[in-house]
This record gives sequence, structure tokens and C-alpha cells, in this order.
Amino acid sequence: MQTRTLTGFIATFGLATLVTATALAQGKPGGVANAIIQPEPPGLMLGLVQNGPTQMVSGNIYEGLLRYDAKLNPMPSLAESWTISDDGKVYTFKLKQGVTWHDGKPFTAADVVFSTEFLKQTHPRARANMAQVDKVETPDDHTVVFTLKQPFGPFIGVFEVGSMPMIPKHIYDGTDYKTNPANNTPVGTGPFMFKEWQKGSFIKLVKNPNYHVKGKPLLDEIYWHVVPDAAARAVAFETGKVDILPGGSVENFDVPRLSKLKDVCVTGKGWEFFSPLSWLWLNNRQGPTANKQFRQAVMYAMDRDFAKNVIWNGLGNVATGPASSSVRFYTDDVPKYPYDPAKAKALLKEAGYKGEKVRLLPLPYGETWQRWAEAVRQNLQDVGINVEMVATDVPGWTQKTAEWDYDIAFTYLYQYGDPALGVARTYVSSQIQKGSPWNNVEGYSNAAVDQLFADGANAFPDPKRKDIYAKVQKTLVEDVPVAWLLELEFPTITRCKVKDLVTTAIGVNDGFRDAWIDK
Repeated sequence: MQTRTLTGFIATFGLATLVTATALAQGKPGGVANAIIQPEPPGLMLGLVQNGPTQMVSGNIYEGLLRYDAKLNPMPSLAESWTISDDGKVYTFKLKQGVTWHDGKPFTAADVVFSTEFLKQTHPRARANMAQVDKVETPDDHTVVFTLKQPFGPFIGVFEVGSMPMIPKHIYDGTDYKTNPANNTPVGTGPFMFKEWQKGSFIKLVKNPNYHVKGKPLLDEIYWHVVPDAAARAVAFETGKVDILPGGSVENFDVPRLSKLKDVCVTGKGWEFFSPLSWLWLNNRQGPTANKQFRQAVMYAMDRDFAKNVIWNGLGNVATGPASSSVRFYTDDVPKYPYDPAKAKALLKEAGYKGEKVRLLPLPYGETWQRWAEAVRQNLQDVGINVEMVATDVPGWTQKTAEWDYDIAFTYLYQYGDPALGVARTYVSSQIQKGSPWNNVEGYSNAAVDQLFADGANAFPDPKRKDIYAKVQKTLVEDVPVAWLLELEFPTITRCKVKDLVTTAIGVNDGFRDAWIDK
């Protein structure tokens, strides 16, 4: 079998080694990190719970086979090297030796095989990704071979800790996964170990003294503080109770003020893997939004630059289509929708719109989103669309979108660096399934688009994928199945004494391995 070693890996590994050595030489051991977690996670067992707060905390407890840099290049983690066969179907990982779970048991290839089967039952993204796998073999305790049914271009990108966390076989094998007592005291291989959780107050992690990366971690403890009120979270930072505000911890209008405080540092980095993209669900099934010209009118009616510059304080970018600019194979060679109320009115007339009521469902994630909904409502009313705002809480929003009980609804989704992983699910007809607010909620169906996404996922090598995804982006932007808003940027705000917290494409989610405090 012919294989090729990833040449980028050699260069990346050398760079990673250099960066790590530099950070270690400068870093100071010891200290406690105090961070906000919002909202409080429903659980910390990353194989069972995958929402954002769980990934943020547990990404420092568990690990994946790989980490990813800001350009989404793979870097070593539990796998120290890997090769891909010339036909794109066989991936061979060499595992790092000497790695132990937090309870002292050795981490081996058997844990990788077990994790694969575990996550196929419990993790929606892993289930979809691992459906491409024909078999998983372990020639020895430190080698794992994934053989795919057919080439799957993004496969090397699915091994991040939140997408493919390694689960300890010796704890979960033969048990009821959902009721295993270990779910309350998660055991991983990561740089920090679970210590305590006082519900409604804090989660405490402590340094793993036997971590497999020499000299890491530098911090002794992490306290994740649970503060339900946004204003109180801002005050906690101002008064020094916490030193780290991960993205989304405070309202956007507080970001400029907090950023100007003495010895405060801000970065928008660390979201490259997630590439959060916001849009309006437009119900393609019925009512005015089922008409393509009406949907195009919505795009022209919105002042998205105002949303970026005023509501989001200049953070992020105006979206050009279904893929964020940080996603692989992105292109801006697509039809454009500048703010043009006159064009919107003309399209509404062509669509035969007669002033029917259109329900707008805001995303109930705080005042920033409420202000955004009010701005969009005003934009739409200005061109003659009869908008009714429907207020609801998070469970209500989830139910209404999942049951398709809306006309226009705010949302944002992660895209996971590759169209096959986080973009296709929004537009392929096979993902039209009632009960989930995270798939093809708008009900768009286009056989040509379905085929392009299928071809793009399985084409090999990458240049073939690029051509396919260029075509599908053009088609979607013409059809406007949803109304794209902004590539969101969630700034991480810290005291400047907190160093090297954001060093990968998932930022804080695995950043405490390298973080240190300059005392």
C-alpha cells in the first residue's frame, strides 16, 4: 500500500516544538486561573454532552488525537504522527507512548477503537464522520488504522477534542453510558483533572501532575465561575474576581468599555475551527418566504454593515454566503447583496407580496441579539414587509425552530472548518428532519445541491473539492435558502498577565494546556 506522510505535519511539528519550547522558557509555573463559564454546562462528560460550555471546560480534561492551528493544519496531540494513503482511504495514526488516564491507567489503541464505537452512539457529529469508516484496526498498542469506505476529504479534520474526544475503555466498557457514575467525575488524559463542582457557583479543575507533555501545564488550578447575569459577569471582571472572559461572556456593548481597562488584552482568535456564521432561517415551505424573490428581497433589505459596526462593535465580517471565510474552499465569487432598499422593494413587487404578516423570531441569547432583531425588523418594515416580532425564551425558540413554527428566525451555527462537516447539513435535503434546530430547518431542497455536496465530501484530492464547492456556493447564494448575516467574532477578554491562552483554532477550549500567569 502506497502512503504519503503529511509534509505539512513535519513543518508544523517543528514549528509547534519551537513555539512550545519558547513558551516553556518564558512561562512561569504556578497560579490559579479564574474564568467565566456561561451558561453553566449541563454536564462535563464530553462523549455525552457537546454544547459550547461543556466543550469549553471539558476540552481541558479530555483530548483528541489531534489539535489544529489557526489555519486548521493538524498538530500532534495523542497521536504524534500520521500518514494518509495515496487513494485517500487509509489513515494510520502513531499514538504517543507513556500517556495515562487521570486514574493512572495507560492510554492505548484499544481506547481509540472503543471511543469510535462509543461516539457513534452518543455524538451526532462523530456519528456522521465515522459513518465513512469501513474498519478500525490496531496492529499494536500504539498504532490505529482507519480504513474508509471511500475517500472523505475532511477526515483529517475530525479528531479535535470536541468532535472526537478519547473515552477511557476501562471505565465505560460494558456499562450503561448515560448512567455511569464516572459521568459526574470525568476522567480524561488532558492537562487538567476534574476536582469539584458546586452547582450554580463554580467548577474546579486541578493540574494533571502526570501529563504527557513535559513541563505542562503551568497553572495549578482553574476555577470556572458560574455567574448567570451578564452585568454581574462584567462586574466580576472589573473587580478582579475573574481574569478571563471567554467569547460570549458579556454583552457586546460592554466589550469596548472592558477592553479599555488598564492591563486588559482582547483577541478574536481561537474560533477558526468553529467559524460561527449567523443567518436568518427563512421558511422555504410556505408563506411569502417560500418565494425566492422574497428571500432575495430580504437580503437586499438588511443593512448588515450597520449590524456589524454598531450592534457588534466592528467585530466579525459581513457574510457572503453559506461558508465562513475561514472555512476550507470558501469563495467570494458569488452573487452580491449590498444594502439596497429600492432593489428589495422591486423584488417584493415581482414576488407578488401583498403585505402578509411575517413572524420574526429573535434568538433569546441576551440584549445584543434582541437589538439585532429590532434592527432587522426595522429594515424589513422600511421596504414594506409586515413583520410581527415573536418573543420567546431558549426552550421556546428551540421548539419553534425544530417544529418549523416560524417564518423568519435568527440563528448561528458552527461550521467546523470544512463544508462537509458543518455547512452541508444546513442545505442537503436528507437533513430535513423535524425535531432538531441544527440541520436543514428552512426546508430547502435542490437535487443538484445534494449531489454537489455528496461529490465534494468524497472527492480526492483537494483541488477537486475546491471546484465542486465553488459551484455549490454560487447556486446557494442565488437561491437564498437562508439570509446570511455575519461571520461572528466572539472576543476573549483577559488580564494581560494571562499568557498563551489562545494557541489553537479552538482557543480557550483547549488553551489552558499552554496558559500561564505572569505574576
